[in-house]
Amino acid sequence: MFSNPAFLTIQVLNSLSLAMNLFIIASALTLIFGVLRIVNFAHGAFYMIGAYVLYSVVGSFGETDLGFWTGVIAAGVVMAAVAYVVERFLLSRLYDKEHLLQLLFTFALVLIIKDAVIIIWGAPQYSVSFPPMLSGAVNLGITYYPTYLLFLCILGPLVAIGLWLGLEKTRWGRILRAARLDREMLGALGTDVTKVFSAVFVIGAAMAAIGGALAAPRVAVDPGMDALVIIDCFIIVIIGGIGSLWGSFVGALILGFLTVFGTLIFREWEIVLVYVMMIGVLLVRPWGLFGQPEAERH
Repeated sequence: MFSNPAFLTIQVLNSLSLAMNLFIIASALTLIFGVLRIVNFAHGAFYMIGAYVLYSVVGSFGETDLGFWTGVIAAGVVMAAVAYVVERFLLSRLYDKEHLLQLLFTFALVLIIKDAVIIIWGAPQYSVSFPPMLSGAVNLGITYYPTYLLFLCILGPLVAIGLWLGLEKTRWGRILRAARLDREMLGALGTDVTKVFSAVFVIGAAMAAIGGALAAPRVAVDPGMDALVIIDCFIIVIIGGIGSLWGSFVGALILGFLTVFGTLIFREWEIVLVYVMMIGVLLVRPWGLFGQPEAERH
């Protein structure tokens, strides 16, 4: 089947579209983990909220381009507001506590958000159509491919470049890198670290929700959609290296290609390949492909 160029092209693009959608979500997770040092199990729940907000907005505006893109923006805005309240009044009290308490708090958030989603939207599955401007398929010469999925293939690298420019070429990016390396020294130099932490958590949560909104047209929107994506995101972050933007990008590509081609070649064993690959990376580089040993970050 891989001798068919059209079939192979479609599978490569399927891998890329999955990887780039996951990268948008996982890059936000690695940003939060890298700066706040919080293992945020609620990240998948933030992703789920984004999908539901998009569904509600599209339901109100109709299946139009305006409705869809308003829903994507609304997903980020709503989640940013929720994240600010959570971080300022709850999570900020746990920064100086042991990691177990932080972990239990984010896990409790998952349970609370899931119950809230069921109360507000119910338990049934919902679906969201592609925006009209990105519906249909593009003629690639050897095959046709859905326009929306091709859009995701292009969007991922653009987000990666934008994040890299923001982190490497701006004053705000330098502050974030300093917070990741030595937050005590950053505070001693006069920067309000609490505001930096709030901004990082809010931005990361909003990106997760936007990722969920963008994923809604290609997945079922239901109360269990957070479980699979959080596992995938943690795998990506572990493979790429904690705090590494390009590590998340490469990790997302590895996961996307293993998922799609592993399903085709090994079928039921596809999920095993991902974990075997992750274990292999950890045995060779416990800090990930692009990460650094903890001692080097202080």
